[in-house]
Amino acid sequence: MKGAIFYATRYGSTGQYARWIAEATGLDAYDIDAGGASIGDFDFLVLGSPVIYHKLMFWKWVRRHLDTIVEKPVIVFTVSGVSAGEKLDGWIAESLPQDLIDRMHHVALRGRQDPRKLTRYDRMMLIIGSLMNRDRQAAREELHGFDFMDKDSIGPVVALVERLKAGETAA
Repeated sequence: MKGAIFYATRYGSTGQYARWIAEATGLDAYDIDAGGASIGDFDFLVLGSPVIYHKLMFWKWVRRHLDTIVEKPVIVFTVSGVSAGEKLDGWIAESLPQDLIDRMHHVALRGRQDPRKLTRYDRMMLIIGSLMNRDRQAAREELHGFDFMDKDSIGPVVALVERLKAGETAA
């Protein structure tokens, strides 16, 4: 089966993960803002998005292409400062249609945030968010940044891709 990676990125972490996954699997990677390929040309999709303000950044793009996306096996990787769990699951549920969530395989990857590289607006929003965050460690990370990037963490995505490439289900 033929697949491809389609991703959105704002500050580069998701793009870096997409490149690492492409390198490890031989799939082509496409930034959804740059175009370059049609999702209809592939048998399966790997979709990557950062979580920005508790939403998947590419949620509008997914909804525009939903009819084509749901016809295929889909692996979604998200990139954020939080680990897999209830909080991230809630953000995904607020961002993506339930019929896609029910069919996709999700892998949570931890990203990087350097406050010095943020737009003024994003920095201001993080300051406000940190003041309201009850998790003091997460609040400190929002203010001072974090770097959880780890190339080895793509292993579950790579394993799922290899199963799909072989014509197996990714279950």
